[in-house]
Amino acid sequence: MGIPLAYNFRNLAVRKTTTAMTALGIALTVAVLLAVLALVEGLQDAFRASGHPLHIIVVRKGSESELVSNFSRAAYQDVRVKAGIARAPSGESMASLEIVTVINVPSVSNPDGANVTLRGLSPVGIEMRDLRVVAGRWFETGRREVVVGEAIARRNPEAGLGKRLRFGRGDWRVVGIFDTDKASARSEMFADVNQVSADFDRVETLSSALVRAVDAAAAAALIRDINDDRRLNSTAQTELDYYAAQMRAGRPVQYVGMVVAIIMAVGSSFAAMNTMYAAVARRAREIGTLRVLGFSRASILLSFLLESLLLAAFGGLLGCLLALPLNTVTAALGNITTFSEIAFQFRVTPAIAVTGVAFALIMGALGGLFPARMAARKEILTALREM
Repeated sequence: MGIPLAYNFRNLAVRKTTTAMTALGIALTVAVLLAVLALVEGLQDAFRASGHPLHIIVVRKGSESELVSNFSRAAYQDVRVKAGIARAPSGESMASLEIVTVINVPSVSNPDGANVTLRGLSPVGIEMRDLRVVAGRWFETGRREVVVGEAIARRNPEAGLGKRLRFGRGDWRVVGIFDTDKASARSEMFADVNQVSADFDRVETLSSALVRAVDAAAAAALIRDINDDRRLNSTAQTELDYYAAQMRAGRPVQYVGMVVAIIMAVGSSFAAMNTMYAAVARRAREIGTLRVLGFSRASILLSFLLESLLLAAFGGLLGCLLALPLNTVTAALGNITTFSEIAFQFRVTPAIAVTGVAFALIMGALGGLFPARMAARKEILTALREM
């Protein structure tokens, strides 16, 4: 015969102050864990959304990113005529020679300036990325004009429409703001590839080439062809794989956050344990009475353990509620591969919320097991004599 669940709910309600304080401690621990997981999930989502399954990025062999790659115009000319590359409606090969560098722009969170990715590209590169201007217009070739991502315009007041930025060999005018479904692009600035390469003295040696294959089979064959071509001395990979490798930017934050959450979890488990030990001490006569009524030691152990789990579940759900507003928060994190910031939105997914509640239940189980065992082992007469 098991002890009714209503008994546990009544005891939690009677000790409402202790219950609330313990649940709050568990909730804060869960909220910290969810914040870390939501950050990593948001960053992963930003990188996942940045890749196109048929896009291939070509960089110099041995380069981990476009920023440190030296890709020549001669190599680009050899790549753009390879078999398997799609054609634009104009009949032009869908291959874009690009240069990537970093400039410093003051931001809301960093008035002294934050690194922003500047990408020089051709008109076909814009077409391949499915970008849309939401304010102003696109830059004109041969002029010092830039179009900035929506995330940059929001976080960097000095990069607003009509503003002037000084880098390279002169002043560049912001003539447009664009948006896109490709999350990482929102944190970039785009300009004419030839003007950028001239201003940074990299006329012949740029950064990379972006090409679009006609289909998945052609993409795999094209990657093999480029990687095996010794004349190019280049490495080709899908855009999806390229951005997946950049997820290293979120790993240090993830590791530190998990360590903090585990330390807080240990403290919350001890808090739950103290709460349940106090409950066992105050309810000694109740435990004795339950034994007299015929409830077994196993039933008492299960009841007290279940009570601790209920307390933890309440804290876990409260922690989820505390973390939900993070879904409206947009943040930026420095990318250790590109040495620039990438904007992303925190994402508290249902799976992350379930993880938080499960984490809380583990804390409740650890905190309630020993007090429950102590309650179950009490002798009937000893329990009835205790005040």
